[in-house]
Amino acid sequence: MLPNRIEEASLNAWPALQQILFDGWILRFARGYTKRANSVNPLYGSSLDLHEKVAVCEELYANKGLRSVFRLTSFSSPPDIDQVLESRGYRKIDTTFLLHLDLGDGEIQLAPSCELRVEELDDWMDVFCRFSETSMEKHQTHKEILQAIPSRQLLVSLVDSGQPVACGLGVLERGYFGLFDLITDPQRRNKGYGTQLVSRLLRWAQEQGAGHAYLQVMSVNKPARHLYSKFEFESVYQYWYRIC
Repeated sequence: MLPNRIEEASLNAWPALQQILFDGWILRFARGYTKRANSVNPLYGSSLDLHEKVAVCEELYANKGLRSVFRLTSFSSPPDIDQVLESRGYRKIDTTFLLHLDLGDGEIQLAPSCELRVEELDDWMDVFCRFSETSMEKHQTHKEILQAIPSRQLLVSLVDSGQPVACGLGVLERGYFGLFDLITDPQRRNKGYGTQLVSRLLRWAQEQGAGHAYLQVMSVNKPARHLYSKFEFESVYQYWYRIC
């Protein structure tokens, strides 16, 4: 049950701007901002002919000017969806680990040097864009996604000597706490700020009564995987994308 529950929570925590339920699949649309919010998610049982169903999805995405993207897990339904997509010319990309931490195993320890500051959305977006070295104009859909999150969210920056050095987003849904958009100032990396940001977010979640924390990290992102291993996050499942 844990993988399915985390999968549902993670989709809720990063909502699409539009969504269609189609024979057990969830089709998500958000003007192309992130594959996560613009992909077919085959979560539940399927009854229609698989090839015909994929063709319908392709048409729906094409009508919105988007490429067809499928986000698959080891428990996607039906089980042969990955092979069918490969036979139709879809490439496999961006294998990602879904990591989980049991927050009931002990209190998260904090280093005393920095503080966690709750930010208003516009202020947080300014910090995020600065650290990601992108313009605000490129993140308007990103902003709309954050505004659409239905669960309790925590937009924060990590502050050292009065200056933001990292920022991130936490989303709490019925005891499950997801961490998203974690980023450190490029000029201040490798100084332990990422560890401090994560530890403070996790402590906050514990204080709110959360029993589970989860996050997503690409398999090729070895520095991030090393960081999360310090907290004893463990892989629960993998997901990947099929694109044509």
